[in-house]
Amino acid sequence: MSKLWGGRFTKQTNRLVEEYTASIGFDKALAEEDVQGSLAHVTMLGKCGIVPEEDVEKIKEGLHTILQKIRRGELEYSVADEDIHMNIEKQLIDEVGPVGGKLHTGRSRNDQVATDMHLYLRKRVIEFAGLLQNLQEALLGQAKANLDTIVPGYTHLQRAQPILFAHHLMAYVSMFQRDIERLQDSYKRINVLPLGAGALAGTTFPIDRHFVAEQLHFDGAYENSLDAVSDRDFIIEFLSNASMIMMHLSRLSEELVLWSSTEFRFIELDDAFCTGSSIMPQKKNPDVPELVRGKTGRVYGNLMGLLTVLKSLPLAYNKDMQEDKEGMFDTVATLQGALQLFAPMIATMKVNKERMREAVNQDFSNATDIADFLVGKGLPFRQAHEVIGKTVLYCIQHGKYLLDLSLEEFKQFSPLFDDSIYQVLQPETVVNARNVYGGTASGQVAAAIGRAERKLESGRAWVQEYEEKSK
Repeated sequence: MSKLWGGRFTKQTNRLVEEYTASIGFDKALAEEDVQGSLAHVTMLGKCGIVPEEDVEKIKEGLHTILQKIRRGELEYSVADEDIHMNIEKQLIDEVGPVGGKLHTGRSRNDQVATDMHLYLRKRVIEFAGLLQNLQEALLGQAKANLDTIVPGYTHLQRAQPILFAHHLMAYVSMFQRDIERLQDSYKRINVLPLGAGALAGTTFPIDRHFVAEQLHFDGAYENSLDAVSDRDFIIEFLSNASMIMMHLSRLSEELVLWSSTEFRFIELDDAFCTGSSIMPQKKNPDVPELVRGKTGRVYGNLMGLLTVLKSLPLAYNKDMQEDKEGMFDTVATLQGALQLFAPMIATMKVNKERMREAVNQDFSNATDIADFLVGKGLPFRQAHEVIGKTVLYCIQHGKYLLDLSLEEFKQFSPLFDDSIYQVLQPETVVNARNVYGGTASGQVAAAIGRAERKLESGRAWVQEYEEKSK
């Protein structure tokens, strides 16, 4: 039989079965991780005296040769060899002879594939933390440049209260900070070694799993061999974290689409991140944020897909679990593309400060401050609320805004009004009156930017440290 596992069988695998069950079309993305795990495994086999040192050196030399072929894109993959593990083992045997077959001593494809995915996702988590930090840096740059830019704040997509545009951007910095922290926290569950669990029960060979863990810079090894080969929680957690990141990117995308419309004209995206129309030459379409918004659904789908695959699987490994990879790889590619584009798109975004100020001057988002003014004069808030409601209604009926009213008009609604109301209603006054921790006052936003920059510096150090550990 041509299969490495073919001794038990009397017939060749049906060609359609071979094609249907093969995973090499997508799990070849784990090629480097597979070699990385094999190098640590064979080193341990030599240390423990399970494989002669001379054979260990031959196997390691062959693996390094294969690794170079992988990096040069020269390794040829075969559907007949099913998956990345069997493909590499077959290549190794072709490279160094029958001694290459000793590499699989004391392990199974079950613990091998789990190890590959732990190694793969470990790198991706670090990479995505770094990409999110790049996006934070772009947002912080725009926030610092817009500490004096006032924009309408919205609830229900209706103008609510004036805020600093910097304050609005900093909300996304906070969202992405939580995303980074979730990725960092997930690292400790990813960074656990399954290798040595065998197919499900361990192995009869006197292996040293902790030595392999040290070789691969894992924090430890799975305590239960059944759990080691059947656990995909770490992938689900990654897909969940990726879904939240995409949700945050999608919310920001929606705002960029709105803000860049003719109706808003708050921002203009750089030409490099937009496209035109095939029929309408005047069009400039925000395709990047639109597509990120659309691709969010496929990431959600990948999460739900894997949850559904795993929901009724008995222990330990089942072939169903081959379905854990394509969605993971697709999510990685989708998230990677979105984050790589978003940071430069935000950094090059032009902010129309004049248009934002014009919008603030043509609404009633300063109305709450009149209520606060009357409360300060001793009027109960509920009565003040009613007074302002009637004042706004009067303005709407007469085509005016609050700052357009004369003092006599104000006094129609309450004798408590005086000349100071005009200062109270100025957008700068309204914004800076929110001088509480987390508020939109310029001093508070500047302090928030400072805190975020310190977190960013600390986060950069984490990425650098863990990049070194994962090599």
